[in-house]
Amino acid sequence: MVETLKVGLGDRSYPLHIGAGVLDRLTADWSERLTPKRLSVVADARVWEAHGDAMAARLAAAGIELRLVTVPGGEESKTFPVFADVCEQLLALGVERRDVLLAFGGGVVGDLAGYVAASLLRGIDFIQVPTTLLAQVDSSVGGKTGINSASGKNLVGAFHQPRAVYIDTDLLATLSAREWRAGYAEVAKYGCLWDGAFFEWLESEGPVARPDDPAALEAAITRSCAIKADVVAQDEREAGLRGLLNLGHTFGHALEAIYGFDGRLLHGEAVSVGIGLAYELGRALGLSTGQDASRVKAHLRAAGLPVDRADLAPETFSLEDIWAPMMKDKKVRDGIPTFIVPNAIGRTHLNRDVPKPAVDQVLNHWMES
Repeated sequence: MVETLKVGLGDRSYPLHIGAGVLDRLTADWSERLTPKRLSVVADARVWEAHGDAMAARLAAAGIELRLVTVPGGEESKTFPVFADVCEQLLALGVERRDVLLAFGGGVVGDLAGYVAASLLRGIDFIQVPTTLLAQVDSSVGGKTGINSASGKNLVGAFHQPRAVYIDTDLLATLSAREWRAGYAEVAKYGCLWDGAFFEWLESEGPVARPDDPAALEAAITRSCAIKADVVAQDEREAGLRGLLNLGHTFGHALEAIYGFDGRLLHGEAVSVGIGLAYELGRALGLSTGQDASRVKAHLRAAGLPVDRADLAPETFSLEDIWAPMMKDKKVRDGIPTFIVPNAIGRTHLNRDVPKPAVDQVLNHWMES
């Protein structure tokens, strides 16, 4: 069964279609809406190899011309050179302002293609077709697009909402076990930051972290997307509330930078560690309990995700090495980093006045774990 949610943004509202076989709906929805009848597709090369023939056949059956640009998977594609190359390829293919671009891949391709769509001809429409669990529950929804710079992750980009998101759970069948686990970190995040009852349900449905229970998986994706859609509708440009969705990311992005985006630490894995650190920070500040911290970390471990320093690949770094990228985080204000701090499981707040000694205490303890 296909579930349809809505991101409510007035005349820029758009649907999230969730379920097995949703891509069949994409061609039905767009075959008459496209003028001219073509789609420019920016795809992860590895994903296109696995699913491209089926996608191309769908478009051809609907009489939709396909213009394809592929990029390598991984964070190395979220760079200025790749961004420029994709723009030039699409312009060479004759993209026009009335055209629609389709992002086909994980979070990297969604971020990159979305920023290309926001920039080309001062903005064209685009559709998200996320192919990883992480992208399906997080990055494909909400209109954050962008690329990385030498100074840090996602520091160049734009808010550019898609026209629709098609979340086809059949596309997840080719994910590796590690990619599944990394995506699950973002699912657990929603329970931690917004919905304690959802977190309890996740605890009771351990197989949600694996692709062997389609009904539970679809329910978890749907609830995650519903939470994000609700938050984005209230705070599209992250003036306040939407910042809560970054639970674990201040720490996590710093660790990603330290590991150099070389595949040893995936985004979801870094977020898992960051969520554990956020709960320890809440405990250090006397705002949440040690029981909550232990419970959250136990659940992440049970899902096969890293939590402790010992869970990560060997790398030598210091406290100062962690602070350096945290000070370049997008949420820094007046030189002070913003932390999303838990009050309990399901309740969090933005804190722009966390004492540095408290953060140091948490990080030092973690580095010894």
